[in-house]
Amino acid sequence: MPFAQLWSVLTNDMAIDLGTANTLVYINGKGIVLDEPSVVAVERGSDKVIAVGREAKAMLGRAPENIEVIRPLRDGVIEKVGIAEEMLRAFITRAQGRKAFVRPRTVIAVPSEISESNERALRDSAENAGVREVYTVTEPMAAAIGVGLPVEKPAGNMVIDIGGGTTDVAVIALAGMVARASIKVGGDAMNEAVAQNVKKTCNMLIGEQAAETIKIAIGSAHPNGMDDEELEVKGRDLVEGIPKTSRVNAKQIREALKEPVSEITRGVKRTLEETPPELAADIVDRGIVLTGGGSLLRGLDVFLREATNLPINVVEDPLTCVVLGAGKILDNLERYEKVLLKRDRR
Repeated sequence: MPFAQLWSVLTNDMAIDLGTANTLVYINGKGIVLDEPSVVAVERGSDKVIAVGREAKAMLGRAPENIEVIRPLRDGVIEKVGIAEEMLRAFITRAQGRKAFVRPRTVIAVPSEISESNERALRDSAENAGVREVYTVTEPMAAAIGVGLPVEKPAGNMVIDIGGGTTDVAVIALAGMVARASIKVGGDAMNEAVAQNVKKTCNMLIGEQAAETIKIAIGSAHPNGMDDEELEVKGRDLVEGIPKTSRVNAKQIREALKEPVSEITRGVKRTLEETPPELAADIVDRGIVLTGGGSLLRGLDVFLREATNLPINVVEDPLTCVVLGAGKILDNLERYEKVLLKRDRR
């Protein structure tokens, strides 16, 4: 058996999109093998892990006092180091499907403005979770490669990647980011805005998952002729403290989402202002590529188009762009060496 084939049997090198909301894992030669919520349920007091991923997310807002449901990442970086390691270890084990003889190498996508200390914490967590070598790449760069943009050429490509905790905006040319912004606003901030609006207008408390359901069902960033569309919402009455049912409409939710959407737009405009004229001209011709789960908000592309006067292109499968790009880098580390963060370059 040739050495390359033998090596692929012994180890499962993987690319990881370790997101605030969801974690995706790509394995060399197999594609995406795992897509789970970045959520862990632990025993309160001991931090003993009870459930990870989809099973843990189902416990959000429903767990008894002795169980704490935690999202170990916030704004795209690790907040609970030990719990993040346990989550990573569980996901790596699930992704491998069998015990590998050799610890895998991995490419992990990170926010574009991650600090050195946060990057080090991520590396340590991955290594403690069973990874042999850790390479890191910024999320907008991985997203650009995932959708097939010519990142190594001198032409300008602009990407907006809207994740759960952050929105990363970058202008890419010659395998580097010429202008960039990382905004601590994403899908989670949109959910919180919806929950606060329901609290204010309906005098009712709703959970994180209920807010997300509302956002997906009737949320929008731009008037779309469906303002009268309504949704029944269940929660707890703020005054009487008993279960309550109310109704919200699409116009109300669009108003709730106005501030997080505007914050993202301001970050996009700041990045455009920092872009050299030659690359700005390329963006006028090529448009802006919109990726990440947040890009699925109805009317967001129209809102950004009107705000920037530039073409906005939403990719076919925005949720998987980052991990697929990291997977392409993993498959050809030599070719993509320049896109890795500096300490990974050989």
